Amino acid sequence: MPYKEREISKMYYSMGEVAAMFDVNQSLLRFYEKEFDILQPKKNKKGNRYFTPEDIENLKIIFNLINDKGYTLQGAKDYLKQNLNVTKDNQSIIASLESIKSFLLEVRDQM
Repeated sequence: MPYKEREISKMYYSMGEVAAMFDVNQSLLRFYEKEFDILQPKKNKKGNRYFTPEDIENLKIIFNLINDKGYTLQGAKDYLKQNLNVTKDNQSIIASLESIKSFLLEVRDQM
């Protein structure tokens, strides 16, 4: 059985790490925090924001609605209020499909 690296996940991600993940400015993350109720990063005494993996998933949903599907900010807010559970399920399906795709591409490249 070959050695397989396990994915290391952190409990909290800093604002800079999250901004780099999504390739956006930190100001956009602060703006989305004010606009969307589902986004609640933890803050320490200095005011630094720390995002949980759940916050990261919520950000993926927000970016998908706004950037990919073309929703306005108000439209995305309304959609999330009505369809949050369905949207989270869809996002988890998308993540698993992307994982399968990357695995299959890796297998293809090794052939």
